[in-house]
Amino acid sequence: MLREGQALIRREDYAPPAYLIDTVDLCFDLDPAKTRVLNRMRVRRNPDVPAQPLRLDGEELNLARVLVNGAGTSFKLEGNQLVLESLPEGPEPFELEIFTTCAPAKNTQLSGLYVSEGTFFTQCEAEGFRRITYFLDRPDVMASYTVTLRADRAQYPVLLSNGNLVEQGELEGGRHFARWVDPHRKPCYLFALVAGKLVAREQRIVSRLGKEHLLQIYVRAGDLDKTEHAMNSLMAAIAWDEVRFGLSLDLERFMIVATSDFNMGAMENKGLNIFNTKYVLANPATATDTDYAHIESVVAHEYFHNWTGNRVTCRDWFQLSLKEGLTVYRDQEFSQDMAGSPSARAVRRIEDVRVLRTLQFAEDSGPMAHPVRPDQYLEINNFYTVTVYEKGAELVRMMHTLVGTEGFAAGMKLYFERHDGQAVTVDDFAAAIADANPDSELARRLPQFMRWYSQAGTPHVSAETHFDPAARRWTLKLSQSCPPTPGQPHKEPFVIPVRLALFDRDGQPLPLRVSADAGAAAETTGEAAPLERLLVLTEREQTFHFDGLDAPPVPSLLRGFSAPIVLDFDYTDEELLILLAHDSDPFNRWEAAQRLVTRRALDFIRSDAEAKDAKVLDPATLEALRSVLRHPALDAAFKELVLTLPAETWLAEQLDVVDPQRVHAVREAMREQLALDLHHDWVWAWEQHRDNGAYRPDARSAGRRALAGMALTMLCVAARETGDVVWPGKTYQRVKDATNMTDRFHALSALVTAGHALAEPALQHFYAMFRHEPLVIDKWFALQAGAPDRGGDVLPLVRQLMQHPDFNLRNPNRARSLIFSYCNANPGAFHRADAAGYVFWSERVLELDAINPQVAARLARALERWKKLAEPWRSAAREAIARVAAKPDLSNDVREVVTRALAD
Repeated sequence: MLREGQALIRREDYAPPAYLIDTVDLCFDLDPAKTRVLNRMRVRRNPDVPAQPLRLDGEELNLARVLVNGAGTSFKLEGNQLVLESLPEGPEPFELEIFTTCAPAKNTQLSGLYVSEGTFFTQCEAEGFRRITYFLDRPDVMASYTVTLRADRAQYPVLLSNGNLVEQGELEGGRHFARWVDPHRKPCYLFALVAGKLVAREQRIVSRLGKEHLLQIYVRAGDLDKTEHAMNSLMAAIAWDEVRFGLSLDLERFMIVATSDFNMGAMENKGLNIFNTKYVLANPATATDTDYAHIESVVAHEYFHNWTGNRVTCRDWFQLSLKEGLTVYRDQEFSQDMAGSPSARAVRRIEDVRVLRTLQFAEDSGPMAHPVRPDQYLEINNFYTVTVYEKGAELVRMMHTLVGTEGFAAGMKLYFERHDGQAVTVDDFAAAIADANPDSELARRLPQFMRWYSQAGTPHVSAETHFDPAARRWTLKLSQSCPPTPGQPHKEPFVIPVRLALFDRDGQPLPLRVSADAGAAAETTGEAAPLERLLVLTEREQTFHFDGLDAPPVPSLLRGFSAPIVLDFDYTDEELLILLAHDSDPFNRWEAAQRLVTRRALDFIRSDAEAKDAKVLDPATLEALRSVLRHPALDAAFKELVLTLPAETWLAEQLDVVDPQRVHAVREAMREQLALDLHHDWVWAWEQHRDNGAYRPDARSAGRRALAGMALTMLCVAARETGDVVWPGKTYQRVKDATNMTDRFHALSALVTAGHALAEPALQHFYAMFRHEPLVIDKWFALQAGAPDRGGDVLPLVRQLMQHPDFNLRNPNRARSLIFSYCNANPGAFHRADAAGYVFWSERVLELDAINPQVAARLARALERWKKLAEPWRSAAREAIARVAAKPDLSNDVREVVTRALAD
């Protein structure tokens, strides 16, 4: 239940602002204990809205004065709003001056203005600006900003804000100032300031338009050598956006600043991006290939927001996917293009889909299920989700599929022509793509397509086939449905693009000749039939006919994962083995392996057979996986993906009732079987891929290192079963003498995953090497918290690590590395029969909620799927959630999560 005074925010209640703010002049006297903020605004009434009081948002502010046109005025405080009723009438603007103070050093929420390691930072999305000054804190109020920063020069030599530096100078008492002007109107959530002792990597570039720009990446002294990759990624993103979409950098300078205390990954504040250090700092000694890839992706994502999010922003927070879904799609496309080869592009696509299916499909099936454009929320921070981001990106990708590459580029061009400088909706974006392509399937079915934004849940598409040998006709019937979700018991049909190819039993592709009576034009005589077709499913059931086939084909459905759906098709093992060996679509080749392994795992989980030392995988599947591993033409990165077992969370989602210990035991048995039965193949893989020369973070080298790391893990797992000491010894030596973090961490992970006795000295050696590198120590914590559980040993270790001198609950990165790695990412260790994991979870949620509600709410979601659990886990989980919900002063962030989790 919601407490009295807590109001749900509903999309249907949106109303334009009663007042507009044209200009904002902010002056900060920065002091950690008491920062003074003078806010001068030019305000006018919105002529399209009836006259009413001005209500400004503010939280944890000390109000000193309010002036209107230079004179005092009456006001009142109602909750977290400053209400002004006696304002000038008429359309003319008036000057509003508000003077407040705040205490950044006490701000543990890391929202608004706060201090991290002696440096001032801000985080204003979604509603942090109200913790800096009273304001109309909503994204559809866009203003021009001038910002003056004043601070002690010795303590804060660098003073940064949005836009262009127009003036700086000295003040009395060892203080100095800097004045910044942003030439672009923006909503307040894009405001930023930074002040502290920082050093910068600088790069001057010339755009395709011939304009010169200054790029700067600010970090703490000592970290400058870790910024080269981030700068290269930024330059690549700028060049890519110019070529792909004709979008150029629109500022004289573009700045990135890194901080270790940050709730998110990064923030796209106009011209002054603030980043978590995790997504900026990298060198070969301290960062893995995964880190390098994430930095490239996140730097690009935040830069791409400069147009998709900043130049055109959201009308309201329900439209969050307007900027996030579109920009995730753009950064995915960028990462694929940067990967280079078609195989490397496919690996990136599979990695993106794996995240979507593991995390977002589960979200769609749980109590926090919501449409890509939500209808209501209690706390907007809870809706920065994989649904809004990753599923939102898939909706944009489907638009691209339905209009084609050139058509999508034309739609983007029209979108900016219509809406540059505006705050708009997802409908405006979709309309621009459709209007630029009036003959497309998207334009013809736009209202129906928009159900993807309004209906929650993951659609299921069932496929049935029939072959008529006399007519040489193969028939495919597709049926769609979508399960009920909270508040949406019934769903209307979606527009679902399904890419299709056919293969014969030898794995050869077959032409797709559409029947003349199938509702589509048949090929003319002599016209070559394509080897792939795009089918568009719009009804609850549709049938497609294909002629000229001599035998039942093997269908390759949903190629490239052409829609974010669950495909229900009863493939035989033989058909999956054909696709795994021969499908020209890398995604479906990978998917065939996933289906085979998942089928074997689920069959075993549902049986009564003992999991220990079990042979879960059948010989045919093992041989197919061996063939992939040994295949001379496949990239190493693709092999590593195919040989990676489905996650425990994915397997659990396929079950109606989940025994988490059973799932864990069966997956561990499969890993041991792969390790033992393919032992000689793993030795071969290690020997062929272990040496890669000087470190380079390119896709090919990273793939080779990934496969070598997997081989080492499998060899250590096998050694645990056989008693072999050679491979663990080699692995320990690799921990000590590897020349890059990727190889070193793969070796350390192999020992920890195998549970070998050498894991402990290896962990100690690793810690001693990198104790002064916070991001590396995050990995050290996470590896131990995420280790396979053996006899309940992980939770005591996690509790012990919480007492480690380097653990700091107030730092989000460190909290995530230890607590989240255990509660959210290690189900076999977390779901203990004695409920001790749940007790630990409830303690940490409540402890974090008092410090940082955003981080606490993320942790709270670890148990949102409790209703799927078998007993005794189910009752114990509910009790733990109820214990959290019973706390009377719980934040809105956490209360919304636990309330929805407990709802019937």
